[in-house]
Amino acid sequence: MAYGSEHVGAQGQLPSFQPTRWTIIHDAQTENTSRRKAALGQIFELYWKPVYCYICRKGYSHEEAEDLTQGFFVDVALGKALVQQADRNKGRFRSFLLTALTHYTASIHRRDRTQRRSPGTQIVSLDGVGSFTIPEPATSLTPEDAFHYMWAATLLDQVLAEVQEECVRDGKPLHWQIFDAKVVEPILSGSPAPDLASLCAPLGVEPQKASNMIATVKRRFEATLKRHISPLVSEDAEIADEIADLHKILSSRRAR
Repeated sequence: MAYGSEHVGAQGQLPSFQPTRWTIIHDAQTENTSRRKAALGQIFELYWKPVYCYICRKGYSHEEAEDLTQGFFVDVALGKALVQQADRNKGRFRSFLLTALTHYTASIHRRDRTQRRSPGTQIVSLDGVGSFTIPEPATSLTPEDAFHYMWAATLLDQVLAEVQEECVRDGKPLHWQIFDAKVVEPILSGSPAPDLASLCAPLGVEPQKASNMIATVKRRFEATLKRHISPLVSEDAEIADEIADLHKILSSRRAR
């Protein structure tokens, strides 16, 4: 997944530093239809599952959660100009979005359900929600923890998919295969990592060479993860915090 790299220029607009989700939401407010759809698509790609899981854990049905997820992005992110309420100096967009979501669901709860309607715009679509099943770890969490868990899981899925694609594209499918078996699968399943010699024997690869291949893919993974996280924070110092949060969230869920 590639994030936009353009910066807003001078003339009283945003300063020219590394773009964040605040910038993407700003693009979602523009009159330019293509930019607006592209920006909202990027927001949706990472956040619709966390928002949907949060709403489900609030006790809403699948159909209601689908309706409210779309309503949240249309009514709040677009209709209420979310970017204009945000303060880059007060932390990460993830926290800001969760606060907005908490207020949104509270207002919905106060509203008569018979008055709830689907958003009238087709700028956003939840076509993928019909085939989406909330992962088991998230089904027993609080709405807030389910939101954070799905953020971490979705981000990890995006990063791993991109690294795998890069390895295949660069003629290193075996690099990915070994990295996946030795590092990724044990982490995701919570099982012990296989012995490197046993893993390499059927592949005809020397363990030392396999170790170097794993190190190569690991560097790619770390660089890709940082690139995905950097648009989600207000400053570079928060990147390490987000990575630590991601590790903590996924590790705590596997331990249960």
